[in-house]
This record gives sequence, structure tokens and C-alpha cells, in this order.
Amino acid sequence: MHRKSTGYLFVLPALLVLGMLIAYPVAYTGLLSVTDNQGNLVGLDNFRAILGARATPTAFFNTLWWVVGSIVFQVVLGVLTAILLNQKFRGRAIVRSVTLIPWVVPGIVAATTWAWMLHTEFGIINYMLTAPGVLEEPVGWLTNGSTVLPVMIAINVWKMFPFVAIMVLAGLQSISNDLYEAARIDGASFWEEVWYVMLPQVRPVIVAVTLLLVIWALNHITIIYAITRGGPANRTLITPIQIFRTAFESVQFNQAAALSVMFFAVAITVVFFYIRTTAGNAGASK
Repeated sequence: MHRKSTGYLFVLPALLVLGMLIAYPVAYTGLLSVTDNQGNLVGLDNFRAILGARATPTAFFNTLWWVVGSIVFQVVLGVLTAILLNQKFRGRAIVRSVTLIPWVVPGIVAATTWAWMLHTEFGIINYMLTAPGVLEEPVGWLTNGSTVLPVMIAINVWKMFPFVAIMVLAGLQSISNDLYEAARIDGASFWEEVWYVMLPQVRPVIVAVTLLLVIWALNHITIIYAITRGGPANRTLITPIQIFRTAFESVQFNQAAALSVMFFAVAITVVFFYIRTTAGNAGASK
């Protein structure tokens, strides 16, 4: 009993910090979501009001496209890059280091750089496409409603695929050479090795990384907010930005809290599956 008490004492400071930084804000947000500006209990009125807002369905579908589009291309590009970096070639160490640059660059720096590169009049992207005649006139990548969200997804893919690559590469390097030798003896080609040896062995890594990317994508607003702030005409408005706007621009803290509670429920569900998956993978490895 004395040993258990000593352990609790060591953990107590961390629990107090978590309580102040996580538990209290979550509980207070829940309280705000069911009260009005005067602190009166209003039940689900704030939830009805925010769900009835015109921007809410738009933000929901934009968030869905943002998360799914980003993760699909991040995982596919990251896995292909990991397979490439796992091969033996001259300068492999340099290529591996360069591949990490997008992930290492701070999000606000990357967003500002891409905003200038994609500028309609002065951006280098339009210059490189109009100078050789690929495009007749500059494209408003960040002002055209049909291109702005795909561009945001592309930037996010560029930013995060190195993380996928480095995690999958670590998994690939843990595969025993005996499996490759057995496949080659059976006459397997390179792509058959990829499909029947590499991918099955790193599948737990890919699943865990994918769920982690979902969590990050749901909470990642740096790129969109720094470049478009949710515009033009809400074409890049995602739920976290809507929460911010509702609270600090419209000063509707109670409705913002209600939307935060619903968003938190979705995020915590993904976190639950992530923990369950990683725990299952750890148990399987033992």
C-alpha cells in the first residue's frame, strides 16, 4: 500500500496539469453548450441553432473532403516514397534527408510560401505554366471556388506525406531478408514482392499512421486559415474554422461550444479506434 501511495504522489503533478489544461476546458465547454450568455440552462437550443446555420453543412462536407482527400494521397504517396527509399541506390541518405523537409518546415511558413507561389499575378506557379504556353492566362488557384479546396489538399499532402514515408520505411526495414529471398526463389517480381511481402508486413503501421493522420487532419487548420481563412465564399471553410469564427468573430460562444462538443465526440471516437488499433498491433507483435 505504501508503494502504491508513493506512485500516486509521483503521478499527481501530471494529473493536476492534465486536469487544468484538458479536463477543466472540456467540462466548461460542455457547460457553455447547454447555457445561454446569462448562464441560464437552455438544453439543446445551442445545438439546434448551430446545426441550423447555413455554414454548418458546408463546413461539414468541406471537412469531409479535406480529411479524406488529404489522407488518401498522403498514405499512397507516403507508402510509394517509403518503398523507393527502401531500395539501394547512390545518394540514398541525401534523398531521405531531403524528403523530410516538407514535414520539418513549420506550417505557417509553408502556408505563407505556398500562398505567394500560387498568387494569381505574381506567383511562380502561374509563371511556369504561362511562360511555355501550357496555360493561356493565369489561374486564380486561391480565388477560384473550383480549385481552392483541391489546392489546399495538395499543400497538406505535400506537408504530411514525409511523415507517412518515414514511418512506413521504418516498418520496411524491420522485415526479415528471409521473406524476400523466399519470394525470389519462387520467382516473384519486384511488384509481387511489394504486394505479397512488403505491404502485408507493414499493414499495422499503415493502419496506425492513417488513424493518426485522421486525428491531425481534423484539428489542423494552419494551412487553410493562413492562406484563405475559409474563403472564398466558404469554399475552404472547415468545422474547426467555423468554431473559431462563431466564437471570436460572431461572439456566439455558446453555439461555438455546442459545435465543439459535437466535433469533440467525432474526434474522440477516432482516438478510441487509434488506441484500440495500436494496442492490438502491440499485442500481435508480442
